[in-house]
Amino acid sequence: MSKFWSSMVKRTEPYVPGEQIEQKDIVKLNTNENPYPPSPKVIAAIQQEMGRNLQLYPSPTATELRETIGLQYGLTAEEVFVGNGSDEVLAFSFMAFFEPGKPIRFPDVTYSFYPVYAKLFDIPYEEVPLNKDFTLPVDNYFQSEGGVILPNPNAPTSIYAELEHIEEIVKNNPDQVVIIDEAYIDFASKSATELIRKYDNVLVVQTTSKSRSLAGLRVGFAMGAPSLIAALIRIKDSFNSYTLDRLALVGAKAAFEDEDYFEKTTQKIIATREKMNETLQQLNFNVLPSQANFVFTSHQTVPAEFLYNELKKEGVLVRYFNKPGIDNYLRITVGTDEQVERLVEKLTDILNL
Repeated sequence: MSKFWSSMVKRTEPYVPGEQIEQKDIVKLNTNENPYPPSPKVIAAIQQEMGRNLQLYPSPTATELRETIGLQYGLTAEEVFVGNGSDEVLAFSFMAFFEPGKPIRFPDVTYSFYPVYAKLFDIPYEEVPLNKDFTLPVDNYFQSEGGVILPNPNAPTSIYAELEHIEEIVKNNPDQVVIIDEAYIDFASKSATELIRKYDNVLVVQTTSKSRSLAGLRVGFAMGAPSLIAALIRIKDSFNSYTLDRLALVGAKAAFEDEDYFEKTTQKIIATREKMNETLQQLNFNVLPSQANFVFTSHQTVPAEFLYNELKKEGVLVRYFNKPGIDNYLRITVGTDEQVERLVEKLTDILNL
């Protein structure tokens, strides 16, 4: 710790991402990336843009991309915000809608970036315990003093809260913003975007990293009432007017326009997830009911940490969280059928089945 560090730096506990190992023979099932490449139309759009305007600044308003996203959800550009990955969008949202001194609420088992942002921006928080089955105790989010943020489906548990429960939380926080982080919603049921025109206090945050195969392009977005979007734009323009480069803008736009490719790859992942669940259960794993592109699972007799380390030795990366309540679970990304077959093969060997 340096004497030159500010109080903000000193109180920060940085987020720890999943391992990124650059090795060809690794089966990477630890960071919930899409196992399939982006739409060919994305590649074509990026290649075209590379040949013409990289000497010019990108659009600071990203209007074309916001309009394209809006069309997908029946919204206008004024109801859509875009940023450099959903993590940046979430950070801007903490600054725009949560106040120091007023505690916000989020689950005790959730995306570990939330407490990082809260500490960074000096926002107190209450971690609401999940039910024993990892479902959401809806009533405990009512009348929050500072606001609410939660992922749906939840990470790392993979469990989806029905839209009616999300709406109850929104209705019972009329004077505070409720942020629904829907990074995995395209693998699940209804999105909370249905609530945007009904309530002015709900902000829905999504990403192109998962279902649209653009983790390397870093494009996230938020949807909500124009007044909420205007607040996010004010925060963004106070940091950096150009958060998305030209390649990201055209690539993301093309990804949203190729709906057929999106549907095809998303359904493939869902189908693989269901087969993967069945196979893991046959290997004596308990698997939570996933509506994401990953599963959260524990073996009935073998510790999760042991399995994590043994799989890593065999070139298969999964995610292990050494945290109370979930330290005997593995989070495993749904890969291709071939990647899942290798996972199962290695697990079978490790378990001596």
